[in-house]
Amino acid sequence: MPTLEEIKQMIFELPIQEQITLIKDLEEKLETLHMMQLAETGFSEWNDEEEDIYDA
Repeated sequence: MPTLEEIKQMIFELPIQEQITLIKDLEEKLETLHMMQLAETGFSEWNDEEEDIYDA
């Protein structure tokens, strides 16, 4: 598995347009992950152990 520094070097060797595309893709993925993490906090009240009796 390549190191972070090796990955950075490979990215810097890409043409500029491909670097821009990569940045956009990374931003979209990170934004989605962040939104999912925020959404999890909104559902924490549903994690009631007493409600687990219905899972049986």
